[in-house]
Amino acid sequence: MSLIRPFAGLRPAPSRAAEVAAPPYDVLSTDEARVRAQGKPWSFLHISKPEIDLPVGTDPYAAEVYAKAAENLDKMLAAGVLTRDGQPCYYAYRLIMNGHSQTGLVAAASVADYDTNRIRKHEFTRPDKEDDRVRQIDALNAQTGPVLLAYPAAPQVDAILHAATGATPDADVTAEDGIRHSIWVIRDAAVLAQLTAAFDGMHALYIADGHHRSAAASRVAAARRAANPVHDGNESYNYFLSVIFPHHQMKILDYNRVMTDLNDMDAATFLQRIGEHFSVQPSSAPVKPARPGEFGLYLPGQWYRLNIRTDLIPANDPVARLDVSLLQNHLIGPVLGINDPRRDKRIDFVGGIRGLPELEKRVDRDGMAVAFSLYATRMEDLMAVADANEVMPPKSTWFEPKLADGLVSHVLD
Repeated sequence: MSLIRPFAGLRPAPSRAAEVAAPPYDVLSTDEARVRAQGKPWSFLHISKPEIDLPVGTDPYAAEVYAKAAENLDKMLAAGVLTRDGQPCYYAYRLIMNGHSQTGLVAAASVADYDTNRIRKHEFTRPDKEDDRVRQIDALNAQTGPVLLAYPAAPQVDAILHAATGATPDADVTAEDGIRHSIWVIRDAAVLAQLTAAFDGMHALYIADGHHRSAAASRVAAARRAANPVHDGNESYNYFLSVIFPHHQMKILDYNRVMTDLNDMDAATFLQRIGEHFSVQPSSAPVKPARPGEFGLYLPGQWYRLNIRTDLIPANDPVARLDVSLLQNHLIGPVLGINDPRRDKRIDFVGGIRGLPELEKRVDRDGMAVAFSLYATRMEDLMAVADANEVMPPKSTWFEPKLADGLVSHVLD
């Protein structure tokens, strides 16, 4: 089995992509999705968030929700809004946000290679979220939410994608958030073979976002394999929908922290305690860390620049040397008493897309006691953690730009 393979994608009909494309299912609440889809009968939100078409208050995990998703997909197919390619293809996918551009490949990735960790993970998953995606896939008999993957340096693949994107895109959509999504269909058999071979030569791929979707695809494959007496490994359920970008083009934003209190300390005592492990310097401007080991600290009306003692940074531990780990292990845990950031209600997380003013707002207007800005996790750090078969701390990465749902889906024949 190949690491990736082409597939006959389910896509918006020509000129219909703008009507269909939608934000990922997990970035909008049900209420937000209902507002976003109002007056847009062909928005993919009717498939990815089908509870918006049921009475307010419907449990989003109820059986009728998944049935509604299948009904809505059938309507789009019957109306010709979605059509399926007649042959297996790869698809080049370009994202442009605020001058940043990244170009990757839409492909079906091997579940077997996911199961053996050649497609590498860096997060734990939650069974309830996996269950939701399993039920969605089974109801639609399709994977509609792509897994975001990264491939290590591969100039040959970069060159093929560059050539493939020289023509007019087959779909070109600028979403409401200003992000441009462009798709090119790659049909040439020789190019398809070149891409498949190039990926087969890679030692690994890396999950950036989509751990629950990939885990769900693995579970669906296992169930269908067990139920199929003539299983031979070539069935479409043995692969999952992915978009694979070169790691050096991917953009991770900072993932910042805010806390409700100072653990019964006043500001002066708090700063004194921090000084045991960090240098602390007042700043007249907001602090956006410029390098690993540097942090911003905001107390009401005042920013500080923190730098951790270099002797506290472990050289050979890919998890412990992450900035999110250094802050947690040497400040948030021992000083603020928040030892389980996954569950402690005293901590919240703010994606870097919101900027430093959001941290000031959370402290000055929303009643939080302190905020920390972090240097963004690097792709090389993520890959090192995955290579070590380790798990990153919660809320370590915030990828932008986000993929759209609905531009290419993978049908399970």
